[in-house]
Amino acid sequence: MIKTSVYNQIGEKVSETDLNPRIFGVEKIDVGLVHQALRSQRNNARKAIAHTKNRGQVSGGGKKPWRQKGTGNARAGSIRSPLWKGGGVTFGPTNARNFSQKMNRSAFRQALFTVLSDKLNDKKAIVIDSFPATDKTKDLARQLRELSQKAGLGKKVMLILDKYNKELDRAAGNLPFAKILVANNLNIFDLLKYDPIVLKEALPVIEKTYLPRRQTGLK
Repeated sequence: MIKTSVYNQIGEKVSETDLNPRIFGVEKIDVGLVHQALRSQRNNARKAIAHTKNRGQVSGGGKKPWRQKGTGNARAGSIRSPLWKGGGVTFGPTNARNFSQKMNRSAFRQALFTVLSDKLNDKKAIVIDSFPATDKTKDLARQLRELSQKAGLGKKVMLILDKYNKELDRAAGNLPFAKILVANNLNIFDLLKYDPIVLKEALPVIEKTYLPRRQTGLK
């Protein structure tokens, strides 16, 4: 097991706790795997916005504008032709495009453990014993700033809870430097963007969620 310090809500070391080495002790930092997981997450969240209509979708009658011969005009079959103003678009982008990128669950978990291990090694992740619930954005901002400064974290932090807290989630809604996340909903993008502050009660939730049952010791 890996020993790490446990801080209180004001940034003081109060005790130590054990961390699972399979989650926080990955020695090989596979940058390519982390990059693949990040691309997969971002692509799966992407939605196709640009959309054009072909000649079968634009408005307009299907009647031939004029007879084929005798008018002196060029031949035309429909006012919905891509050659006409207001007609359909040929080979334009549609919202039917799919940007999703599949990634195996085991590979995603390994990428997640790699980021957590790297954050811990760089002293950019800490464990706290408790955190007071508040629905005041000003109070939450002050507490997180003081805690991150004393613990040596970066300017952007993420509080990882064992369960959803409506008050904290509401208070952090307008904070650009902070985010509240539940332990069973971790993702690569947020872990790379923020320095994690993990509630001690959230550690077993992380193990139960992301480790295979045979490796957690749970029955």
